[in-house]
Amino acid sequence: MQARQGAAWPPKYDLLGVAMSAARYEDAMAPVINQARCVHAACVTHLAVHGLVEGSADPMLREMLNAFDIVAPDGQPVRIALNILYGTGLKDRCYGPEFMVRVCERSAQEGIGIYLYGSTARVVETLRDKLTARFPGLRVVGCEPSVFHPLTEEQDAALVQRMNESGAGILFLGLGCPLQEKMAYAHRDRVRAVQICVGAAFDFLSGNKKMAPAWMQRHALEWLYRLVQEPRRLFWRYFRTNTLFLVKFFLQWSGLKKYPAIEDAASAPSPGAGPDDARGG
Repeated sequence: MQARQGAAWPPKYDLLGVAMSAARYEDAMAPVINQARCVHAACVTHLAVHGLVEGSADPMLREMLNAFDIVAPDGQPVRIALNILYGTGLKDRCYGPEFMVRVCERSAQEGIGIYLYGSTARVVETLRDKLTARFPGLRVVGCEPSVFHPLTEEQDAALVQRMNESGAGILFLGLGCPLQEKMAYAHRDRVRAVQICVGAAFDFLSGNKKMAPAWMQRHALEWLYRLVQEPRRLFWRYFRTNTLFLVKFFLQWSGLKKYPAIEDAASAPSPGAGPDDARGG
């Protein structure tokens, strides 16, 4: 992986074939703000078990993720896996909603414009209002809901133009994994901003959904809290991905399986117009 614009990105390690960043909040914050201050492009995401397993299983998605500047450990199990395999010494995860809050606070201090894209009109507008009330001086230079269908070439070009003309240094994407990652990758050389995929952060920070209690987050039980909230939507997803994560992690830890090596960003595929058909979650 080659750092863009000389930014000091956190180091990456091969976890199930995905280039995961050993990123603490402060490690990710510094290069993101540096890029945003200069209105330079970059791609950042936060992966919990679900996103990691999907990336491990899908070669095209894996190559896209491996082209990102930061792929932070959003979930505690991912953080623990990095510590066990590589001794990274991460004491906490780099949680998407918390990272978004910290980036907004710093952006307000430095006058960096942010753009919100994803979820429904009600959620994204409520999120904008809550963020500007929480951080006086925060410049939300764009605020758009998802259109919940794949963008045409004309729609995509118009969206990119609006984002670039807004002058935003930070673009938050709340489309859910992996749609937001695919969209960020498709726009990596067209959107002049740091694209940060934050998924359910739009719902959590707007108050549309409840966040798990801090003690559950610390003990890697956030998945259980969310399962209780949305059992029909999440039961089979969690059953499948959590099981696959444990199996794949054991195989890598034991040396019984070698996952694909981290490939250079230049080898990643070039998809068409960015997808846009799901809300954050």
